[in-house]
Amino acid sequence: MSIWEGELPQPAVRTVEDMRPVLADPSCTSSGPLYFMYRDLAKSDVDWNWLHLNKLRYDITVIPPCTICGELVKTKGHYHPNNPAGTGYPEIYEVIEGQAHYLLQSRRHDDVVMVSAYAGDLVIIPPGYGHVTINPSSDTTLVMANLVSRAFESEYGPYEKYQGGAYYEMSDGRVQKNSRYPDLPHVRYIGATCIGEIHPLCRGPLYNLIGNNEALSFLNFPEKYLPVFSVLLRD
Repeated sequence: MSIWEGELPQPAVRTVEDMRPVLADPSCTSSGPLYFMYRDLAKSDVDWNWLHLNKLRYDITVIPPCTICGELVKTKGHYHPNNPAGTGYPEIYEVIEGQAHYLLQSRRHDDVVMVSAYAGDLVIIPPGYGHVTINPSSDTTLVMANLVSRAFESEYGPYEKYQGGAYYEMSDGRVQKNSRYPDLPHVRYIGATCIGEIHPLCRGPLYNLIGNNEALSFLNFPEKYLPVFSVLLRD
């Protein structure tokens, strides 16, 4: 893969079978791999040791264009638990190639936001939001990097309980409500508002931040940055 120097490790592979509990059509008979997750990456021992010392993880996810029984290819979706201070862990993404739709939803399901992002854009998942990533392209692979605290494990259960996110993005362009969620608000559509000149946490490229504890401490200590998070998803 051109965006990584050197040999990548074997990825974790998410298949249609893995995704069936969260598909719009769980009876879909498609099969095979959908996307690939290269986790805990570093280009040097120094970088790897710094990431581990600071309880951080750098990943790359590759999502080829695909439809699954009429639905656009997506990630499984998950929430982040709270840190010891009682604030949900955030996550920051960088689109490296292609286009991404990040479907965010609050834990109370009272806010649903679709963030459109392109190569070079950064997107922060703020505390208290779950998220699904969708590749909306019919012909371009989505490649994205993320930095996240390694102090937690993702919570997939709520997405499996409701058979996916609050909405499904279909291959015909429709954004279809998931009827298993009661009283859903309409989706809010915004661009990637994570701009460094406006939001101090929005710095990139992400890999260049490795070694910069000041720039990345929000991933483990989000309670110190709540005023910044509060404006990230404004229209």
